[in-house]
Amino acid sequence: MEQNHRRTIRFKLNGRTAITEIATHETLLEVLRRDFSLFGGRESCGQGLCGCCTAIVDGIAVSGCLYLAAFVDGAEVTTVEGLASGGKLHSIQESFIANCGFQCGFCTPGFILMTKELLERHPQPTTDEIRHYLSGNLCRCAAYPDIVRAVKAAAGEHNR
Repeated sequence: MEQNHRRTIRFKLNGRTAITEIATHETLLEVLRRDFSLFGGRESCGQGLCGCCTAIVDGIAVSGCLYLAAFVDGAEVTTVEGLASGGKLHSIQESFIANCGFQCGFCTPGFILMTKELLERHPQPTTDEIRHYLSGNLCRCAAYPDIVRAVKAAAGEHNR
């Protein structure tokens, strides 16, 4: 006899109430993509090692490919799509564009969300702190110098 392992979760998604039914084994990334058409986060390694699937849950960056969707019940989730407001990009997003902090763009959402968390915790990070904090994110195009420059510029905007 097959059991129904589904449940309904309710959470804040990019500032709005979200309700969806999930299977208990589904990841946050799967649910964000399938149920909410949020495609900024991508699965690349499937092991939580590259950062492409990053989402922010209650202020903490998580690997969406490993984080069970059931854990966001009652939480606040932010995706890269939720950073823009009123048709205007977030200052971190603007900084990545202005400083060429991406090439193909596949990893960019994860870097942007990690930068948001970094600047919330360390508003004026040093180059070494930036590199250390972002070390869990991989850029296959090797745009690292531009990413560091974008984070430094965003830190300046963040503190205005």
